[in-house]
Amino acid sequence: MNEEQLSRKSRKRREKEKAASVKREGRNRRRTNRDIMMVTYFFVFLFVGIIGYLGYFTYVKADEYRTNEYNSKRQTIFADRFIRGDIVSSNGKTLATTTTDDDGNEVREYPYGSMFAHVVGYSTKGNTGIESLASSYLLNSSINPFVRAVYELRDKKSPGDTVVTTLDTRLQAAAYDALGDNKGAVVAINPKTGEILAMVSKPDYDPNEINDIWDELVDSDNKNSNLVNRATQGLYPPGSTFKVITALEYIRENPGTYSNFHFDCDSIYESGEYQIRCSHGVSHGEENLKEAFAASCNGAFASIGETLNFASMYQLCEDFGYNKQLPVNLLSNASKFTLKDSSSLWDVLQTSIGQGQTTITPLHNAMIAAAVANGGVMMEPYVLDHVENENGNVIRSFSPKTWRTVMTKDEADLLKDLMRAVVTDGTGSNAQGDGYTVAGKTGSAEWASGKDTHAWFIGFANVDDPEIAVSVIVEEGGSGGSVAAPVARAVFDAYYEAKNS
Repeated sequence: MNEEQLSRKSRKRREKEKAASVKREGRNRRRTNRDIMMVTYFFVFLFVGIIGYLGYFTYVKADEYRTNEYNSKRQTIFADRFIRGDIVSSNGKTLATTTTDDDGNEVREYPYGSMFAHVVGYSTKGNTGIESLASSYLLNSSINPFVRAVYELRDKKSPGDTVVTTLDTRLQAAAYDALGDNKGAVVAINPKTGEILAMVSKPDYDPNEINDIWDELVDSDNKNSNLVNRATQGLYPPGSTFKVITALEYIRENPGTYSNFHFDCDSIYESGEYQIRCSHGVSHGEENLKEAFAASCNGAFASIGETLNFASMYQLCEDFGYNKQLPVNLLSNASKFTLKDSSSLWDVLQTSIGQGQTTITPLHNAMIAAAVANGGVMMEPYVLDHVENENGNVIRSFSPKTWRTVMTKDEADLLKDLMRAVVTDGTGSNAQGDGYTVAGKTGSAEWASGKDTHAWFIGFANVDDPEIAVSVIVEEGGSGGSVAAPVARAVFDAYYEAKNS
């Protein structure tokens, strides 16, 4: 091989080596670029996640954390800087305010005393009710920063913001007076928005005297549970108000034949070794579904219960909010429904008429009535309307929110028709007032042997364009139609009197 051939061979080898080197460098660059991009994407993802979390914390969870009981130290700090703001009703009445006594001490006053005790709450011995729910607004001042600075330079507290609620003093007074000396609760809500218009619980207490009567209220010998808000925390058997759910499940399982339902009531329904009796031993005779619902016939609905798929019934109840925490910021308990297909015949018969192990809160029962009134849409109940600063400028508003759609509009219309018959031709006639129509369901819930039944009424007015839904429970009141329905009527009357004034 001559020198020229060796030179060409060497040149080719160098060219191959150079090409291989270029490929290696290309691969290394691509690998490096890929690594850089992965690191870049990681940090971009991390940055976006942090921004998202900060946004979620700021706009969704901030109030919850600010008012959390474990954050009491921060509330104490705020109390050193701000005068706790007022709580006001939707019709402009002061429900809670802060005054200064002769010694310069701040005193929290509640002009309506025990009437709003549970829903407004108190701000000493801890915070409850709206005093807790809205504490971050009441102990904050949205006045001009320059004015706030002047207050601080003068070593004076800035005035806290005012919280305007959805509560109406006229409806609250009507519910409070109508409930009288009975134990129980009344809830009134706007079915279209979820606004809580009134919330009464008895026995109550005077929040103006909370420090003086505290030991008595928490004494283990006190069986009245005055501090418990029965409207949101009280769990009761729903009695015949549960027949709203039983009727809906029956209609769904028998879409083409439910209108053919027929039952002959002789006051006692027998199934196997068990007997279900109609209230007061009444024989209702021949009934279709509407007539059985209006008369609140236990025998008819026990017979319906035997035909139902209770796995489906269980799901329906959960769709309606049973076994779930209600979407309300006030302290509340979850209603319970436990019956399934494996349950005994006796449990099936009892549960179908609202007895057995089923329990519900008055607020939840109001939401169910409101869902029927609102075409099947269940709204989130809320009690804060907006927040104002000292000058009356709105700094935050709270809007209605849909919680869930629990039935179709057609199903809601069917139930509305059944509930209307309760008032026009059945057990709920005492709920009907003048100048408006009412639909509802009564209930007399057995809860202890030898004790009078709890009296229930749930319903709404006006039927064609519902504006207010009400739930009433009177502990050991006896008949829902005789005792609870007139309480509901008093609230309806107050609503339309206020509307027309």
